[in-house]
Amino acid sequence: MTSVSPALLELLSKVLAGQASSEELSKRIEQERNGASDPNEAIESGQFRRIRGATVDLGRSSRCGFGEVIFGEGKPAELVTQIIQTQLDAGQSALVTRIDSEVAFRVRQGFKYSLHNPVARTLRIESQDIAAGKPLTMDEAAGEIHAAVVTAGSTDQPVAEEAIETLTWMGVPHTRFDDIGVAGPQRLQAALPALRLASVVVVVAGMEGALPSVVAGHLSVPVFAVPTSVGYGASLGGLTALLGMLSACVASIAVVNIDAGFKGGYLAGMVASQLNESQSRMDR
Repeated sequence: MTSVSPALLELLSKVLAGQASSEELSKRIEQERNGASDPNEAIESGQFRRIRGATVDLGRSSRCGFGEVIFGEGKPAELVTQIIQTQLDAGQSALVTRIDSEVAFRVRQGFKYSLHNPVARTLRIESQDIAAGKPLTMDEAAGEIHAAVVTAGSTDQPVAEEAIETLTWMGVPHTRFDDIGVAGPQRLQAALPALRLASVVVVVAGMEGALPSVVAGHLSVPVFAVPTSVGYGASLGGLTALLGMLSACVASIAVVNIDAGFKGGYLAGMVASQLNESQSRMDR
């Protein structure tokens, strides 16, 4: 029995709905019979669209709560632009991580609403006006489910900025605490009252990676630890911080990859989003 491709079934449905012609259907049948169909031809469905160089997962938002994020490193501007446009056409916003500034500049020319963060190496595209993520004040944070992003040192900022851009794209409010590492413990002590208002915390640290343990020991919420490649020779490009965080005694810490601000931000965003959803159900 000959199998029928999803693309052919999709086209047949369109013909029956009056959205495509019988001539298109005949042509597609002939192509598939001769094995001559173009594998890079755009295929539309509720779950994905195939374009030249990528298959865009449009169903991820309904499956996972948030749309597909584009890893920009190594991708040409033309491909990134096509992926973004495909997402916008499906009513989804776009987040690109690890994008080169020159590529980001070229991509932005094709869209009206965009925000490039060169420190985070991220690019956000919306179908309407877009603004930078602004941290909550302490008064605002007291009444809202949100994530806190903490850095051990100023040189950890690019990774923290990637986490913040991710949270902003997810629609999750945040507070931020910069340069409060263990070399000056009084700085963390001063930040604790505001930190205790957060529903989830991302801690970004290099060197020996000690800060997540200290922060988590003061809080009753999940802490996502992000090791960075900041440090001298024995830091081994972040490996020392990673191993230190993985070896932490505090039970409330989970660790992501080196310099993975996106992963830390995304996990924190999922926690905050689920809490918001639960709160909304209770309020109803």
